[in-house]
Amino acid sequence: MKLKNLYLHRFEFFLITQAFILFGSLFVPYDFHENILLPILFLLNTCAGILLISKKKKLMWFLILLILASLVVFGSSMITRTTEGNLLARMSIYFVFYIIVTWNIVQQVWGAQYVNKNVIMGLMSGYIALGFLAFFLFLSIELVAPGSFEGVLMSQHDFDLRADSIMYYAYITLLTIGYGEIIPVTSIAQKAAILVGLLGQFYMVIITAVVVEKYIRHSTKDKT
Repeated sequence: MKLKNLYLHRFEFFLITQAFILFGSLFVPYDFHENILLPILFLLNTCAGILLISKKKKLMWFLILLILASLVVFGSSMITRTTEGNLLARMSIYFVFYIIVTWNIVQQVWGAQYVNKNVIMGLMSGYIALGFLAFFLFLSIELVAPGSFEGVLMSQHDFDLRADSIMYYAYITLLTIGYGEIIPVTSIAQKAAILVGLLGQFYMVIITAVVVEKYIRHSTKDKT
């Protein structure tokens, strides 16, 4: 019964952890957020993602075993941002995890018969999850082919600062804003940027439009 109640609030839990991962350093000291709070938030976000797909038992157990195996192999470095511990492999695991969770969010939002606060939360968390996907994709490209992204923000030697810059670039690209502080200079990085921009537009034009149409339709029925 308790798990069922938690499942009803799955989108809220996922969205809240996403928001704290992205914006927590605005409200607490940066070093505390990055070194202490962030690993905990990523762990909570992973748990929230598993809750999101808990009705698909086989998929849920696959993700649980994947995360557990990763923790055994990489230890605590799996949920930290240090450069140690096969970072590329860890990014690949996160990438797979977010592909599965994001796809399931889209399916649940798309298939919702009635649009309520929970569905709106799911719509928001799905869009933010696309930004995380973009981040892991761009960071993996930069790790495989260093120098794929150049610009003022990529000239820093500290890995954590460059990772923060790539996170920023992921969302700027998803939002199709493009200020120009970071630019993709290799073919694979450029194609990845195009892909992320297209996914962001498709999400807004298709998924969001369907949810808004359902909301308007149901609101009209309720009034009549």
